[in-house]
Amino acid sequence: MIDADDTLWENNVYFERVIEEVKTMLEPFGIAPQVFRKHLDALERKHIAIYGYGTLNFTRSLLQAFEELVPSGRDLRHRVETLGLDILNRPVEIIEGVPETLEYLSGRHLLYLVTKGDPEEQSRKVERSGLAGYFEGVEILPEKTARTYEQLRNQHGWDPQRTWMIGNSPRSDVNPAVSAGLNAVFIPHPYTWVLEHEEPASDPRVLLLEKFADLCLHF
Repeated sequence: MIDADDTLWENNVYFERVIEEVKTMLEPFGIAPQVFRKHLDALERKHIAIYGYGTLNFTRSLLQAFEELVPSGRDLRHRVETLGLDILNRPVEIIEGVPETLEYLSGRHLLYLVTKGDPEEQSRKVERSGLAGYFEGVEILPEKTARTYEQLRNQHGWDPQRTWMIGNSPRSDVNPAVSAGLNAVFIPHPYTWVLEHEEPASDPRVLLLEKFADLCLHF
């Protein structure tokens, strides 16, 4: 199993750039950047439980954070909304070494793309990436938990000792997979979303790699 966002292609860096731009817009109103970020993160945590993941939820949280901190800035509302929604139209930027590595791995193993988020948005990214042909299947989940990994394992009849989850998120890729009795490869990304931060499990079943292409050295 291989994660998608920030494992196969760039993702969170675009959200971070939008956040930085909105921080700049807040400067004339005297709102400290850390105050805005803390408020935004809290709203995203709250909204995820209601609306799930994705750009639309991010934009909803971004707008609410801006409006609650700067009630007098309503004339900038459209600009903030546009910044968020424009992420949907960005081209998919494949991480270096990914296509070659997938080509190598797909000749030796059965690969499944396992991502979470809005099904329509994630499906579009998979299609636009041009990488779907390397995978036996694509699973788009509302959340990644030990339970969902157990369900996938049972659904496909995978041997836990020979099944790996590969990704950049300790919270969604590494730790729940290990809790489900699987192996995991942790490939850190410098722009991993703050809500995905968590200490990776200290477990012999976790393999730490510097970059995606290093998978060829181990599999």
